[in-house]
Amino acid sequence: MRYLGLDLGTRTLGISISDTTQTIASSLMTIRFQESDYQSLLEPIGKLITEYQITKIVLGLPKNMNNSIGDRAKTTLAFQTLLEETFSIPVVMQDERLSTVEATNYLLEADMSRKKRKKKVDKIAANIILQTYLDKEREELKNGRKNDI
Repeated sequence: MRYLGLDLGTRTLGISISDTTQTIASSLMTIRFQESDYQSLLEPIGKLITEYQITKIVLGLPKNMNNSIGDRAKTTLAFQTLLEETFSIPVVMQDERLSTVEATNYLLEADMSRKKRKKKVDKIAANIILQTYLDKEREELKNGRKNDI
């Protein structure tokens, strides 16, 4: 049983995966696709779900800084519905505000060139999204409650 973490952009999908104990997230890959062609992502995601026996998808929700839902978040919520209808597994939303900034900062600290950062930032952001969710879930279970947003 593993979880898949997704960071959806307009032309890229960052992907991370949990270990079997849902404790540690690891960056997996970035898929590039034609702008807004989210349907094309279903086949590669389906293969990952089967290969890694995924039981839950954690999808980053790009809320505005004032906590409102903008156009990107609406697109992401529509993608959530598409994933749930296609794969029949839970797709939970995880607030992803500043995850890309955090991922970029990690890569800057590693003194990575701009070209290399561009290739890695999405899967690192997906890793941050998934790890944040795993930590939150573990804390909620420890405290006797569990709530997905």
